[in-house]
Amino acid sequence: MIRVIYPGSFDPVTNGHLDIIERSSKIFDEVIVAVLKNPSKDPLFTMEERVEMLKESTKGLKNVEVDCFSGLLMDYAKKKKAKAVIKGLRAVSDFETEFQMALMNKKLNNEIETFFIMTNSKYSYLSSSLVKEVAKFKGCIKDLVPQKVEEKLFEKLK
Repeated sequence: MIRVIYPGSFDPVTNGHLDIIERSSKIFDEVIVAVLKNPSKDPLFTMEERVEMLKESTKGLKNVEVDCFSGLLMDYAKKKKAKAVIKGLRAVSDFETEFQMALMNKKLNNEIETFFIMTNSKYSYLSSSLVKEVAKFKGCIKDLVPQKVEEKLFEKLK
């Protein structure tokens, strides 16, 4: 059995994230979507809210688990007995950052591999930050996030 971790802030989860999760769930036996508590970020949603939105958004995927963690990803991966990490890539700029992190993770634990999955082209511009900015100005985010996430986002920004 191959268990993988898809880590991220997911503040909030977007359709781009869900595309990576769905595609990963078709390749790997078990996908753990792990919400990271990143001390260098000030999230709009609490950890609990982000986990709840992800659980709601992935409830139809039987081999997907949603969890949260803080600290080093490699420590979390070892604890969860994961064999790999999934990282979604939108552009070359993502690759540079993710490649550097993958090399550091490999140094920390050389038994865990990193797999890069290219985003669907229709989500190549999409980010949680951009969704929040558009929502802040009451713009249309209908096809960018699940409906329940859209509702929670506008409710949070009132």
